[in-house]
Amino acid sequence: MDTPTPELQTMSLGLYDVVQFALLGAGFALFAYFVYAWNSKDEVSVRYRPSALAGLCLAGVAALAYALLYQDWDSGFSLQGEVYVPNEEARTSEATRYIDWSVTVPLLTVELLAVCSVAGAAARALRFRTMAAAFLMIVTGYLGSQVLSEGRDRTALVVWGLISTVFFVYLYVALIGAVRRSLPTMGAEAGASLRNAATVLLASFGVYPLVYAVPVFADVTPAWFTSMQVAYSAADVVAKVGFGVLVHKVAKLRTAEDVAAGTDTHHEPVWSSHVHKSDGVLPELRGVARPDGHRA
Repeated sequence: MDTPTPELQTMSLGLYDVVQFALLGAGFALFAYFVYAWNSKDEVSVRYRPSALAGLCLAGVAALAYALLYQDWDSGFSLQGEVYVPNEEARTSEATRYIDWSVTVPLLTVELLAVCSVAGAAARALRFRTMAAAFLMIVTGYLGSQVLSEGRDRTALVVWGLISTVFFVYLYVALIGAVRRSLPTMGAEAGASLRNAATVLLASFGVYPLVYAVPVFADVTPAWFTSMQVAYSAADVVAKVGFGVLVHKVAKLRTAEDVAAGTDTHHEPVWSSHVHKSDGVLPELRGVARPDGHRA
C-alpha cells in the first residue's frame, strides 16, 4: 500500500470539469459512431459484414460504458467549498473502464481480422487466440491496477503489468502478421487503408500501458489523474472510432474489388470518398423463368 489510489483524488473545480468534458466528449463520439456503424453496415458485402457487426457491437458497449463512467464521476464526488471530494463510489470508474475494455478490445481484433485475407481454420484459430490474448491482457492489468491492494502496491503493478505485456506483445505480432499476409491479396488503395487502420489501432493500444505505468514511477496527483482520464478517453475514441472508420473503408474497397473481379455480388454501387468504385450486381437467380419460357 505504498502509492495513493488514483481514483480517490481531491479535484479542483477546473480539473473536475476537464475530466467531465473528456468523458462526455468521448461518450458522444462513441454514440455517434454507433449510429454511423448501424446505418453503414449494409454498405459492405456479406464476406466483410462480420467486421461491420463487430464495430457496431463495440460502439454500443463503449457508448453505454461511457454513460456509466459519467454517472460514476457525477456521483463519486461532492463539492465541498472550492474542491470536489471523492467518496468510495469514485473507485468504480476505473473498474467500469476495464469491464468495457474486456469486451471491446477482443472485438477490435475481430473487426481487423475480418477484413484481412486469413480464411478457414487458420482464421478461426487466429481469431480465437487474439481474442483470448486481448481479454487476458485486460484482466491481468485489472488485477494489478484495481484488485491487489486496491491498486496501491507498486510490486503488484509491475508484476501484473509485465504479465499483461506478454499478451500485449503477442497481439502486436499476430495482428501485424495477419495484415502483412493480407496486403498482397488486395489492391493498393485497400492495402494502404488496411496499413493505416492497423497503425492507428496499435499506436492507440500503446497509450494504455503508458498510463498504467504512471503509479509505478510517480505518486498520482490530481493533475496526473486528470491526464490519465483524458488520455484513456482520447485513446478510446481513436482506437474505436478512428480505427473503425478506416476498417469500414477497407471493407468497402475490398467489396468493390470482389464485385469488379466477378467473385462476389453486392446489391448496390460502392462509393468511397465520393468516388465510384463498383456498380451494384445482384446474385444470379437460379430456376427463375425467363420471358422466352426457358429457366435460368
